[in-house]
Amino acid sequence: MPRPLRPLLRAATYTRLLHLWVPMLTVSVWLFIDMSTPWVPALLLVPLGLLLPGVRRGEGVQAQLLLTPGEREPDFAVTPSATWRDRLRTVVWLEARMLLGAAAVFGTVWLPVLSFELVSAALGHRVTDVPFLDRFAPHWSYAFLAPLPLLTLYGLVVSLGELVTALARRLLGPSPAERLAALEERTEQLLERNRIARELHDSIGHALTVAVVQAGAARAAGDPEFTDRALAAIEDTGRAALEDLERVLGVLREAERPVTGRPTLAEADRLLESARAAGAEVVAELSGPLESLPGPVSREGYRMLQESLTNVLRHAGAVPVRVRVAVTDGGLDLEVRNPLTGDAAGRVREGGSGLRGIRERAALLGGRAWSGPEDGSWAVRAHLPGTATPRPSRAPA
Repeated sequence: MPRPLRPLLRAATYTRLLHLWVPMLTVSVWLFIDMSTPWVPALLLVPLGLLLPGVRRGEGVQAQLLLTPGEREPDFAVTPSATWRDRLRTVVWLEARMLLGAAAVFGTVWLPVLSFELVSAALGHRVTDVPFLDRFAPHWSYAFLAPLPLLTLYGLVVSLGELVTALARRLLGPSPAERLAALEERTEQLLERNRIARELHDSIGHALTVAVVQAGAARAAGDPEFTDRALAAIEDTGRAALEDLERVLGVLREAERPVTGRPTLAEADRLLESARAAGAEVVAELSGPLESLPGPVSREGYRMLQESLTNVLRHAGAVPVRVRVAVTDGGLDLEVRNPLTGDAAGRVREGGSGLRGIRERAALLGGRAWSGPEDGSWAVRAHLPGTATPRPSRAPA
């Protein structure tokens, strides 16, 4: 079909026309009461829009259903008026809708009548109901003018539909405060999704890395006793990963579920034992009251330590690892260091999502993180701000 005629096949063309007709039902009822004052319904819309905040929501829902049918995210507010500015915008919209509706009703009623009368005049009948035409005698040439009112009607319906939709987006669209609130909500959702993705990466990635290292070591050793220990370590790590997976899935099932069930640095011994079971020689120095750290700092610190140990096992294997976790007045200091062996060059070249995740976690809490080769070792250091009361260091574990 030619492009100018495509609106004839669009459902929105007809739903928009219906949207324009609806306000005129009120006018029609009023005209049965008093035909001398057709402007009264338009006047009554002013206090209606000012005093009833819910009018805006009703108009927004109508606009979504009739002006933009099928659109997934139409730009109309579906909440009551929150400010006087929103109420004034609603009043302007109601008056504009009434005016455009009157134009639509007039055109859809009288333009077809005009076309019919022109055809009648072309067939020899005298026109008596249409002004201006009743002055002229019937003539066959009127047949050439008969399509013009129908073409005008088509253009009127399409243009009024586009105009009322544009006005609705302007007057019924979200206010700046509502747009800001929606943007903040969307940002929170994206941050939550990003956090869940990091949770899955860190927890499941750590468990799989430990399992792969243990399985490879057991096959290479050929010692039944070592194999039993490796299988036990794989079982413990897998069980811990399943617990973490349940926590993350719980967040997905219940959006308002608290995050207090996530592991914290108070459970750091579990990570250290898991790394030791995988063959790494872990020497840990924990200082300060870990249990007094703020929840977000402790939880993110746990994940950062987990990812650091996972990287050691994945890229360097069973090597000596030195871990330092210190809680001070300035917050949390974390350092994981291992000999620069294995696939360290690959870590420098690729960076990896794990190391990027560590930096993102630190930045999210206003801290900082760094990773890279240093003095023949691979080091990961991070600082997270927080408040805690320091206490004497514990002996290396």
